[in-house]
Amino acid sequence: MSPTLFHLLLILSLFAPSQPLLQSTDNSFISLLVSQNGLDFVKDLLVNKAISSLTPLEIPQIEKTMKIPVLGNVHTVLSNIIIYRIDVSSSYVKSGETGVAIVASGTTCNLSMNWYYSYSSWAVPFKISDHGSASVQVEGMEVGLTLGLVNRRGSLELSLMDCGCYVKDISITLDGGASWLYQGIVDAFDEQIGSAVEYAITKKLVQGVLKLDSFLQALPKKIKVDDTASLNVTFVNDLSLSNSSIGLKINGLFTRNGEDALPNNYLRSSQLPVSCTDSSKMLGISLDEDVFNSASTLYYNAKFMMWIVNEVTDKSLLNTAGWRFIVPQLYKKYPNDDMNMNLSLSSPPVIRISADNIDATVYADLIIDVLDGPDVIPVACISLVFHGSGSVEVVKNNLAGSVKLNDFSMLLKWSKIGNLRMFIIQPIMWTIIETVFLPYVNLHLAKGFPLPIIHGFTLQNAEIICSNSNIKVCSDVAIAESYDLSQLPIEKHFSYAFRDLQEIA
Repeated sequence: MSPTLFHLLLILSLFAPSQPLLQSTDNSFISLLVSQNGLDFVKDLLVNKAISSLTPLEIPQIEKTMKIPVLGNVHTVLSNIIIYRIDVSSSYVKSGETGVAIVASGTTCNLSMNWYYSYSSWAVPFKISDHGSASVQVEGMEVGLTLGLVNRRGSLELSLMDCGCYVKDISITLDGGASWLYQGIVDAFDEQIGSAVEYAITKKLVQGVLKLDSFLQALPKKIKVDDTASLNVTFVNDLSLSNSSIGLKINGLFTRNGEDALPNNYLRSSQLPVSCTDSSKMLGISLDEDVFNSASTLYYNAKFMMWIVNEVTDKSLLNTAGWRFIVPQLYKKYPNDDMNMNLSLSSPPVIRISADNIDATVYADLIIDVLDGPDVIPVACISLVFHGSGSVEVVKNNLAGSVKLNDFSMLLKWSKIGNLRMFIIQPIMWTIIETVFLPYVNLHLAKGFPLPIIHGFTLQNAEIICSNSNIKVCSDVAIAESYDLSQLPIEKHFSYAFRDLQEIA
């Protein structure tokens, strides 16, 4: 039974790894909400598989000596008691203000065992014994536990608040020997077998929670985006537990690989609770606009926002001959020379999210280079301000996007070829931006960045809602096609933990 509960909590905590980064902050920029449907999905998905990982479970040998009239003292031993099957007819998970309660009721449990008895009396001068096998059916079993979940220094700390297992009915069927004669004797073991089953399962629950708590604290704190950046998914603030959901808050800012954290210049106190228009969705993820601005700052500081354009569809745009009527002095000074367009951002792009739109403002400098033989000669610099609008979509488990150009303004910053008439150059700039820079940017935006979802699961029927300063992703969750749940790291870890517990037991 215990693996069901453990796997459930692992999935609930997949959104939040455990070891804090060196930089600590109470600011959160991504919030998550696991709804009751999300909790039920995890429980229903894992209950059968998890139970199978608990069996077989060996119960210690039971011995009992009874005094029976005529027969005298009868010594009975039940050995090789193995729980080999567990079935759950109904179960539920419920969150509350102090923790998460998980209950499985109407559970049946099948055991196999060997029986042996011996006795001697004044009427029989020699020892009489018999042995055989037996099957045991445990019915009406209920298993439950309550777990506390708190954020402790950036880690999800798991504590066992309550735990119990109750066996209602037991039926024993003997086989072998004169089993029909001794059925009543073995039936006297009902209470001891029930207590042994309750103790064995409860022990696994207690030991397993300790193992799980250690596992949670060993989870990584970053999700790698690419070779440059990772997403900081450190827990911040307290968990929000209600009677129908679990709310989590994480840092959510981009951080440079190999560094502890991006300098935190974002001062929002915390994310608002996630609210989805469709309350039946299993998972809600709210991302503050500062998540995207932290990405733009990181890639800007990493000097990724520089481009040299030396190929365009209209090749005349990259030769001074194509500019002879637009900037005559350029052609006159450098006749028929090839050109480069060197674009670099002068500051990180600024992203603003509203209910109606996602706006991006980009400040850049465009340097026009003339290739005069082996020399690259900068001849003019134009300051550009782009105003664009974006859209986002969920692609598998990534939040991807695209941007289009709404308008831009130009200002001559400096020139070695005299004054440039901006209104004449503007159509050429528009063409270069539309045909070169935007496709390049959108190619990278289309890849997106990973949302905090564990590998092996995928978002399904996702809905995106834009509101003031944040984007919400409200979605159901499904198993990825052709994915074997045994490949999950949590599954592998739990199998090791369970093996260790068996050795301890």
